[in-house]
Amino acid sequence: MNFKNNKLYIENIEATKIARKFGTPSYCYSLNRLKNNIRNFKNNFKSIKPLICFSVKSNSNLQILKEIKKSAMGADVVSKGELIIALKAGIHPKKIVFSGIGKTFDEIKFAIEKNILLINAESESEIKEIEKIAKTKKKKINIGLRLNPNIDAKTLKKISTGKNEDKFGVVESNFLKILKKFRDSKYLYIKCLSIHIGSQIIDYRPYAKMINIVQNTIKKSKHKFDFVDLGGGMGIKYNNKSKPLNYKKYNLIIKKFLKKNNVKIIFEPGRSIIGDTAVLLTKIIYIKAIKKKNFIILDAAMNDLIRPALYGAKHQIIPLKRNNKIINKIHDFVGPICESTDKFLSLKKYQKLNEKEILGICDVGAYGMVLSSNYNLRTKASEIMVNKSSLRVILKRQKLNNII
Repeated sequence: MNFKNNKLYIENIEATKIARKFGTPSYCYSLNRLKNNIRNFKNNFKSIKPLICFSVKSNSNLQILKEIKKSAMGADVVSKGELIIALKAGIHPKKIVFSGIGKTFDEIKFAIEKNILLINAESESEIKEIEKIAKTKKKKINIGLRLNPNIDAKTLKKISTGKNEDKFGVVESNFLKILKKFRDSKYLYIKCLSIHIGSQIIDYRPYAKMINIVQNTIKKSKHKFDFVDLGGGMGIKYNNKSKPLNYKKYNLIIKKFLKKNNVKIIFEPGRSIIGDTAVLLTKIIYIKAIKKKNFIILDAAMNDLIRPALYGAKHQIIPLKRNNKIINKIHDFVGPICESTDKFLSLKKYQKLNEKEILGICDVGAYGMVLSSNYNLRTKASEIMVNKSSLRVILKRQKLNNII
């Protein structure tokens, strides 16, 4: 996105024209930004040659997954539905990792039948279930075991996954016991140590601590792993004050680790690939002025983008036309849903706005559309892909008749 003559453009197309053509709210993606993000991620880690498995939970649009497939990336999935759509996008089964703590019998059976690369288990009970199903299939299955390292990634509390009080993985003592117990299983190869400490991480130091714990655990286990799955969680810039993760320092830490361990690294990035590719176009329905503030009531709501309500996340909101007429008054950008938490952002000042004007909520490519719902019986937004000067609908706007 960039401004030309005070008008916002997404690639080569004026954003207001997109909103007029397809209506609001609409998720609008830049294909060029997606390709650049993939290229940059690969370049940052090319010296370690990782298997990059895109986190489908961050964005499961089929057309976007087809672009992921074109880039030779794999997929990290956490449900049967995500596995099905990854396969439908053409992603090779041997580039798919199945994560998640609550895989059902049906999901495990399906994953085994599709011969995916790894099922990353998160408890002894899950491993027993995998072994039982593998026995009925007369197959020996490649699995990973997720370690909980008890690390505070210093990210939002609600997206932390690597502390003891979090539900994910097993602590080191149990990890070692499980390895010993299933090492000689006739139906399981424990090929991967899996770990993931949280999301939106912009400091490399928690990752450094994580790698150190992985190294110590491997040393204690005396187990030969083929893969170490380091998860994802790499953060992006949601505002001008924050800094992105220092990939060079993270890469150096991993290179030192690989000198001691002959393993293949797996990454599961989502947000760092897709997060900053999209803007949510939304129209101002009403402006309600009270003494201390202006409520800017939008046609997008928490059912369209729940991150601010769910996590307290803050997304920049920009006008599609700049006018440089600043109003020094609090502006609360809110949605029409009957909840006080249906609020996107509060700013101390903003440019002069008018009803029916279009705004853009930034950096919504990850955990935007995938977390949308029909709350208040509202239809889901459309998704549009911009490729230079061309537009393509990659998901049609939902119609009420399809719901009711």
